[in-house]
Amino acid sequence: MYDFVIVGGGIIGMSTAMQLIGVYPDARIVLLEKEVGPACHQTGHNSGVIHAGVYYTPGSLKAKFCLEGNRATKAFCDENGIRYDTCGKMLVATSELEMQRMRALWDRTEANGLERYWLSAEELHEREPNIVGLGGILVPSSGIVSYTEVTQAMSDRFRAAGGEIVYNAEVTALREHAQGVIVTTTAGDYEGSNLITCSGLMADRLVKMLGVDPGFIICPFRGEYFRLAPQHNHIVNHLIYPIPDPAMPFLGVHLTRMIDGSVTVGPNAVLAFKREGYRKRDISLSDTLEIFGSSGIRSVMRQNLKSGLDEMKNSLCKGGYLKRVQKYCPSLTKQDLQPYPAGVRAQAVSPDGKLIDDFLFVTTARSIHVCNAPSPAATSAIPIGTHIVGKVQALLAGQTHNGRTLTAAINDKPSLATV
Repeated sequence: MYDFVIVGGGIIGMSTAMQLIGVYPDARIVLLEKEVGPACHQTGHNSGVIHAGVYYTPGSLKAKFCLEGNRATKAFCDENGIRYDTCGKMLVATSELEMQRMRALWDRTEANGLERYWLSAEELHEREPNIVGLGGILVPSSGIVSYTEVTQAMSDRFRAAGGEIVYNAEVTALREHAQGVIVTTTAGDYEGSNLITCSGLMADRLVKMLGVDPGFIICPFRGEYFRLAPQHNHIVNHLIYPIPDPAMPFLGVHLTRMIDGSVTVGPNAVLAFKREGYRKRDISLSDTLEIFGSSGIRSVMRQNLKSGLDEMKNSLCKGGYLKRVQKYCPSLTKQDLQPYPAGVRAQAVSPDGKLIDDFLFVTTARSIHVCNAPSPAATSAIPIGTHIVGKVQALLAGQTHNGRTLTAAINDKPSLATV
């Protein structure tokens, strides 16, 4: 019997495993992942941005964890020889309405404790000759990295400390009892005194396997990207973001420098008809029926009908997609947009039709579940892992494990989340 069973080999699961075994070095810990390796879903299908925390509500977990995570991610990369680039983020306003919205973002960045600079149109053009706008905000702490490499390094550290990882182990059933949880997988049964799930697109389903109403449903949104033709690899010096419409749930199409030297355009946000539907043709009848059977998701669709139809139209029409980026980078043409893999965002939706904005956790007597972890979850993975370890410590109060009590290691070093 294990002391802890962790489900999910993305960056949050690996961060949690790595930190948990650091706090409880004598614990028996196994991490189960249904794929053949780590970071196969959201972690390995994102833009690779080390976010600074521009957009998040002051005082929220997103704002707190993103600020901590920006520093912790860079520190972890330095410790493990992982390449990253603190290239900075530029938010660009292209109309008077966007200038007004940018002023609200300026106030929010101050409330979130960020270093930032207000740029005039001339200063914007000086820094970004290929970008046009009436003004901008420069946030220098944003960066880029490969989160797949970060996750692999966390996996290596977990294993080196004595942790066990089992791939090709898809969870098919869960049963919680007075002394622990039995996890049934395609690779066999695993029993642990406590269970931690970091299962992204499947988060609500794992909670339901315990017979618990999660209070939300995961709605999958596919984010489609293009890669710019190689001759445009130096078209921008920073990450270029539009000023988002506060009435819209997502940030809009942006230009992202990637750690491999390329530049991507995206993402949009279209409803996916399969939980892991990375291609337009990926459709699951059961997933689709579940989506349209949810009153909460139907409410979200009604509230965002026009924008949702626009997203779908632009998904099918490259020209419409291009117009969004031409607002601030007019030199790009349709031929410059080359294929690039899509990602799928797991968005928790409440029964009354609200997109759950902050990170969300559900706990039972023997389990902790990460239930909503959209962007900036990759940036925030280390402080999220620290937060989960704190929840574990609270859960362990009064518990015994196979007749023994787990003791936390004494560590003089600061938490990874505050490095």
